Amino acid sequence: MASDYNPYCQFTRVWIPDQDDVWKAAEITKDYKEGEPVLHLQLEDGTPLEYQVGPKSNALPFLRNPDILVGENDLTALSYLHEPAVLHNLRVRFLESNNIYTYCGIVLVAINPYEQLQIYGEEVITAYSGQNMGDMDPHIFAVAEEAYKQMARDEKNQSIIVSGESGAGKTVSAKYAMRYFATVGGSSSDANVEEKVLASNPIMEAIGNAKTTRNDNSSRFGKYIQIVFSRHYHIIGANMRTYLLEKSRVVFQAEEERNYHIFYQLCASAALPEFKELGLTSAEDFTYTSLGENIFIEGVNDAEDLKRTREAFTLLGIKESNQSGIFKILASILHLGNVEIISERDGESCHVGRNDVHLEHFCRLLGVELKQMDHWLCHRKLATASETYVKTMSCKQANNARDALAKHIYARLFDWIVEHINKALQTSSKQHSFIGVLDIYGFETFEVNSFEQFCINYANEKLQQQFNSHVFKLEQEEYMKEQIPWTLIDFYDNQPCIDLIEARLGILDLLDEECKVPKGTDQNWAQKLYKQHSGSAHFQKPRMSNTSFIIIHFADKVEYQCEGFLEKNRDTVYEEQINILKASQFQLVADLFQEKDDLPSSKSSKVNVRSLKTVPKVPNKEHRKTVGHQFRSSLHLLMDTLNATTPHYVRCIKPNDFKEAFSFDSRRAVQQLRACGVLETIRISAAGYPSRWTYPDFFSRYRVLMRKSDLSSADKKQVCKNLLETLIKEPDMFQFGKTKIFFRAGQVAYLEKLRTDKFRSACIKIQKTVRGWLQRIRYRKIRRAALELQRYGRGYLARRYAEFLRQNRAALICQKQYRMVRERRKFLRIRRAAMTIQAYTRGMFTRRIYWEFLLHHKAMIIQKHVRGWLQRKKFLRARNAAIVIQCGFRRMQAKRLLKQRKIEARSAQHLKKLNTGMENKIVQLTRKMDEQSKELKTQNEQLLTVNASLGSEVTKLQKELELVRNQQPDGGKVMSLQEEVEKLREELQEAHTQRKKMEEEHGSEKLSLTQRVEELEKENSLLKTEKEEMNRRIQQQAKNSAEDLSSSSLETELDQERERYQNLLKEFSRLEMRYENLKEEVSLSKFHPGHRRTTSDQISLESDSNYPSVSTSEVGDTEDSIQLVDEMGVEKAAMDISLFMKLQKRVRELETERKRLQVNLDKMEEIAKRKGSEAKSPTSDVETADLAYNNLKRQELESENKKLKNDLNDLRKTISERASQDSSSSELQDSYNLLLSQLRAANEELDARKEEVLILRTQIVSNVQLQEQSERIESEVDGGLNNSKEPMDKEEALKAYHGLCESKKLLEAQLQTQTRQHRDELEALHTQIELLKDDIEKKQELLNYTSSLSPEAKVEYSVQQEITRLTNDNLDLKELVEKLEKNERKLKKQLRIYMKKVQELAAAQAAAQSGSSKGELTRQVTLQRKEKDFEGMLEYMKEDEALLIKTLITDIRPSSVAATVPCLPAYILFMCIRHADYVNDDQKVESLLTSTINAIKKVLKRNNDDFEMMSFWLANSSRLLHCLKQYSGEEAFMTQNTPKQNEHCLKNFDLAEYRQVLSDLSIQIYQQLIKVAEGIIQPMIVSAMLESESIPSLAGVKPMGYRNRSSSMDTDADGPTTYTLQGLIRQLSQFNSIMRDQGLDPEIVGQVFRQLFHCINAVTLNNLLLRKDVCSWSAGMQLRYNTSQLEEWLRANNLFQSKASATLEPIIQAAQLLQVKKKTSQDAEAICSLCTALTVQQIVKILNLYTPLNEFEERVTVSFIRNIQSNLQERNDPPQLLMDTKHTFPVLFPYAPSALNLETMHIPASLGLDFLIRV
Repeated sequence: MASDYNPYCQFTRVWIPDQDDVWKAAEITKDYKEGEPVLHLQLEDGTPLEYQVGPKSNALPFLRNPDILVGENDLTALSYLHEPAVLHNLRVRFLESNNIYTYCGIVLVAINPYEQLQIYGEEVITAYSGQNMGDMDPHIFAVAEEAYKQMARDEKNQSIIVSGESGAGKTVSAKYAMRYFATVGGSSSDANVEEKVLASNPIMEAIGNAKTTRNDNSSRFGKYIQIVFSRHYHIIGANMRTYLLEKSRVVFQAEEERNYHIFYQLCASAALPEFKELGLTSAEDFTYTSLGENIFIEGVNDAEDLKRTREAFTLLGIKESNQSGIFKILASILHLGNVEIISERDGESCHVGRNDVHLEHFCRLLGVELKQMDHWLCHRKLATASETYVKTMSCKQANNARDALAKHIYARLFDWIVEHINKALQTSSKQHSFIGVLDIYGFETFEVNSFEQFCINYANEKLQQQFNSHVFKLEQEEYMKEQIPWTLIDFYDNQPCIDLIEARLGILDLLDEECKVPKGTDQNWAQKLYKQHSGSAHFQKPRMSNTSFIIIHFADKVEYQCEGFLEKNRDTVYEEQINILKASQFQLVADLFQEKDDLPSSKSSKVNVRSLKTVPKVPNKEHRKTVGHQFRSSLHLLMDTLNATTPHYVRCIKPNDFKEAFSFDSRRAVQQLRACGVLETIRISAAGYPSRWTYPDFFSRYRVLMRKSDLSSADKKQVCKNLLETLIKEPDMFQFGKTKIFFRAGQVAYLEKLRTDKFRSACIKIQKTVRGWLQRIRYRKIRRAALELQRYGRGYLARRYAEFLRQNRAALICQKQYRMVRERRKFLRIRRAAMTIQAYTRGMFTRRIYWEFLLHHKAMIIQKHVRGWLQRKKFLRARNAAIVIQCGFRRMQAKRLLKQRKIEARSAQHLKKLNTGMENKIVQLTRKMDEQSKELKTQNEQLLTVNASLGSEVTKLQKELELVRNQQPDGGKVMSLQEEVEKLREELQEAHTQRKKMEEEHGSEKLSLTQRVEELEKENSLLKTEKEEMNRRIQQQAKNSAEDLSSSSLETELDQERERYQNLLKEFSRLEMRYENLKEEVSLSKFHPGHRRTTSDQISLESDSNYPSVSTSEVGDTEDSIQLVDEMGVEKAAMDISLFMKLQKRVRELETERKRLQVNLDKMEEIAKRKGSEAKSPTSDVETADLAYNNLKRQELESENKKLKNDLNDLRKTISERASQDSSSSELQDSYNLLLSQLRAANEELDARKEEVLILRTQIVSNVQLQEQSERIESEVDGGLNNSKEPMDKEEALKAYHGLCESKKLLEAQLQTQTRQHRDELEALHTQIELLKDDIEKKQELLNYTSSLSPEAKVEYSVQQEITRLTNDNLDLKELVEKLEKNERKLKKQLRIYMKKVQELAAAQAAAQSGSSKGELTRQVTLQRKEKDFEGMLEYMKEDEALLIKTLITDIRPSSVAATVPCLPAYILFMCIRHADYVNDDQKVESLLTSTINAIKKVLKRNNDDFEMMSFWLANSSRLLHCLKQYSGEEAFMTQNTPKQNEHCLKNFDLAEYRQVLSDLSIQIYQQLIKVAEGIIQPMIVSAMLESESIPSLAGVKPMGYRNRSSSMDTDADGPTTYTLQGLIRQLSQFNSIMRDQGLDPEIVGQVFRQLFHCINAVTLNNLLLRKDVCSWSAGMQLRYNTSQLEEWLRANNLFQSKASATLEPIIQAAQLLQVKKKTSQDAEAICSLCTALTVQQIVKILNLYTPLNEFEERVTVSFIRNIQSNLQERNDPPQLLMDTKHTFPVLFPYAPSALNLETMHIPASLGLDFLIRV
């Protein structure tokens, strides 16, 4: 069958050579027969081509691989392995799929994209960690994981060899590999070695990288970094070796190139204060940094880079002084380059310019003498056998010596930095293994190749030899492992080329020999090469040159120019200059040039750090080694290291020379593929059996070629053998191994062709059968339709003929009747017309005569009426015109007035003016009234005084008049006096009249003012009503807008706040666990044999260290607040959340107040105890004083209770008034009801306490009476014996005095309280008046402001004002509630204190009485207390607490309480807490809760991987938390309680702070539970979701490459451990049953599965995005089926509402994306609308990875993907490609009260809790 197979037949696709694209695709148009000279082809553009073939001219072209193999991850999976297939596969992957990594056997080919890709994040590292190399897409992380895994598995050192041209991305690839090791193998200690390893990168890039024409960050040295691991495979250190630093770049750069980055970084930061002393300016001012004429790199900030470099120096432990010294040395090199050397006239000598600033800077920075350096820069010392003399140097020689010195200084500084980096990275721990990363230059060939290129290519020859031998070795191992016949594969051996370079009398030997010759030149050396190696096959002499030579390397021919070889090999630096530097006053500079031992360490057990470049010896001791000799030695050492490790190869390819993103130049790519050995790998693989299949994969792929009888056979291996022997006749084309089948190149393509032909023939047969069946169905349908049509047609024709006959007969009848009717109508019409004409004619003549008479008569009447009408019309027109004019004028005036009033009515300013005016008028009028009243009073007073004075004067005058009359009866004087009196009387009368007039005016004005005030009040009331109406509208609008506010933002804020809190809690638990581990390590390290006791104080400290006491903690009950938010609703709780910070502040203030009161109370108790402990006086006056004190306290307590009751009533009234005023707000009404209920409860509690106080008072009074009787009897007895009455009198007087004092104190207290009450009421009234005034002013301002706004702004402003008002009201109510609660707690505490004091007093008094009275008192107290006892409490002794904790927490197993009530330990612990609360023992409560929490933590730490234990304690912790809430006595948690449960509430302690601690503990347990569950299911996810065949025979198998058959697999020959979907579902069901059985709340169970399903989705999607083999239609079908099974499981377990199914949405959409059609623009739009849960990068990645499993599926075109990207460019998706598998949703513990009654709880005897007493 195979012998008849002709691959060069029609329609076969081939590759032909091309000048531009290297290879071009074509298709054979005519079958080719062997021996024909021409092959007829057609290019892809349709151009025909006759391709000449022949044994001498051109061989037959290479065959193309099937389309199904194009774009494979591994080039060795291609059926045809040759150069065009490799190049095309890389091109397709790079340009169409944007995949920069591709496997080629053991080599990872990395193409530089010249663009930052988001494929190196932490989530990508997590995805590749622990995976086999062939399971995921090619990546540098996969190679790093392979090396790490083989190091751990084989316990052998590894190496990653990264090579390529400059600009191909070697440094970046090595950096990412080191980053992977630092992340996966992070150090176990706190030394942060991995950070130091990564910190070495910016330093080495700064001092060793530079910009070249090919690369902006080209490494100009080679380095080999060994990352050292411990036995546990954690990074403990690192070593670095460097090779061949390009020193010439320090003094010379080509055009568009730069010096090393560090120089430009220093110049960019020269303005910094610490760099002022360096004397630096711009880089353009220095010769060594301006030779390339471009000092900048696009997108690079040199100053920022220097900051990173200095941070790296600091992180690596290099001191600031050393850093300063490094920067000084670097700056001195720049100044040295600017030293100007001036030639003398003779040309043989030179000198440095006078006062050269740069030389001064150079000497100052290095600490050397200026004169000596000035002298020896222009002179040199020559030593002969007899004498030593100084010789001058020419200007050129001096410049060369200066440049050599600069290069030497930089090289020594470079080595010093590398040495100190190694010191910082070295470890004192024992090294177990290492992974080396070799970042070395690739093969280079330029137009001018010098000594550097020669060394680089020599190193690549050695590496290629090692690579070839390793590939050959791997092939041999694979064949031997599979036990197939081994045939020798011929591969290229470049040992002759290496011998040409390094053997005896080779190029390097001849170069060293020529360097020893005093007058050796490059030309002499070239002639020696021609003479010695002219016969070598790898050496050629150019035709047109005598100073160059050609070496035929493994990659290409390279012509080297001999000029400069000797100088660079010698690396000459004059000894005098070095001696000056050795004498530097700076220690760092002197240390750089000290001689060191050149011999490496002889120990081989460890990989030691040693310098690769030896320091030159002093000439009189030993001849200094040349650069070539040093490089050859270091290269041999490197090869020894690499040969002792397992190598992994990364070949970096530069796709173009223009640094364009995703641009592929085929010619450059082929050149590099040849140079880096990829094609050699392909050739070696193709020479053997490159295609390899496991038996199951081969059976699954090619079972379509088997017979039916073979498929039923159980031995699949034999079936495969039989099939191959049947299909391929040549036995050399395949071999059968133990587990695989090996094929020669092309055989898989042949099998694929047979499979395709089989499918095609089957398709044709199916098509033939289906098409025949369709045609038969169509024929029958057409025949049946034809018969139906005929039947209906004939019937239709018959019916139409019968209708025709009926219509014909009817037509005749109709015609007959019609003709008759027509003729009769014609006759009648003619007759009627004649009669009508006659009648009309006669009437016409008669009417004509009548109309003549009638017209004459009407004409006279018309004339009469028209004349009268004209006169009336004239009169009416004149009158109407006058009226219209009047109306128009009046209307115009009215319109103006109306318009003005409308404007005034619409403007709020008018209202403001009216209001302001009215207010001003009112104020003015009142002021005027006051002034006039004052004036009236003053006038009245003046009038009274005037009247009085006038009266007195009148009387005086009358008296004088009488005297005068009596003395001088002169009538003239009397008359004058009488006249004067009359005048005075008239004036008095006028004053009286004026006063009456003023009073009348004042009264009238007062009346007018009162009327005006009434009017203003009416207007004010109207304005108030309008204002209230506006406020009502504003409130209504605010209420409507507030209701329209979406609650989603608040929910997201709550979730974010909750997530941040839980992340902080998670970090706290991690740090706490870290602390515990460190403490255990310390204890273990300090452990000594023997017995050691731990003091109880230490134990208590350890147990109580993590939890503060109840009295000192200030942690709020965050979970309670969140729970209340969830219960009340988001809308109602919005204001509470907005006030959270204010309320927290208020809580802290209340807490401080409570502490202060507690301190005062403790002081009072201490004073009371101190007084009670003092010795009692035998006299009765002290006891009487105590009784008086107690009575006074009792009375004060009663008065205080009455006062508080009154205050509560007053507050209740004020709150009810405010609530009635704000009844429009439902939230305020609810808060009012809640507050009212709390006040009622407080009132009831006060009444109960009052009753208890009264009862105790009666008891004390009875005791006092008994005591007084006993004292009286004793005093009478004593009085009878002593016969003295003075003491009795004194006692009575003392009692009376005390009574008076007490009454006085009570009266004073009552007076003070009354005075205080009146003062407070007055102040309250004043403040209320002020508040009302302020409120009116604010509302007036608000009204004025709102009237000036637009309608939209009014609405918005009103909403804001209403929200603010509601917020303030809510805050006031909150503060009021808190104040009342505080008072209530204070009263309760005082009552408890007083009760305790009364009990103590009663006990002290009862002790002095007889036994009977003691018994009575005890019985009374016991009887009174018995009514308050509760059930459902457990009592234990203090010493039994440790046993209780041990029994209930430490030693308990979930199985031991499986048959009891769920969460039984939580209930038992709470019942113990209840009893401690009942007996008011705060120490017991605190100790029990703290011990419980610490014990739970220890148990969880001991069982940190036990899911059942985690679930058990999560259920118990949450149940204990719910019990503390349910029985806390808070109204919010008592709504669902039964009356009996409300009776069981805690009475004495508020455990809100411990609720917070328990909530945090529950969150920590939940997070640990999630971690354990994810660790269990994570290994199952990929296999169950992507790899297992849930739908049998759906998935196809594709040809796999080397990576799927390499040693990277961890599994045995039996195959890897596989998990099915059913296994995953069973595991989830087990989790669910465990949590349900242990009584975990269903809401928490739902959150657990939401998190687990997120993990399933993230891991599945990440693997899908990184695996090409699962991105197919059949895999999408499998994945969709698997996700539907998970959704069904959620529905079956009532978990579908837990948001778990929503987390599967991304993977569901990914499965649908794999299944949908992907061709047209409509398909693109459908995909964009479908994939809403996937990011743009994920969609594009899946489309790029989509791979058909056979030829009948079509690939996704590039244009379709571009269309998708253009449609989705508006999305703002995050940049990362993979999902975060470590993301955790915030957990919420909803309040779930228990329906169990505590008194019905049964404790099984198996728990061993007999020491608990049921109370």
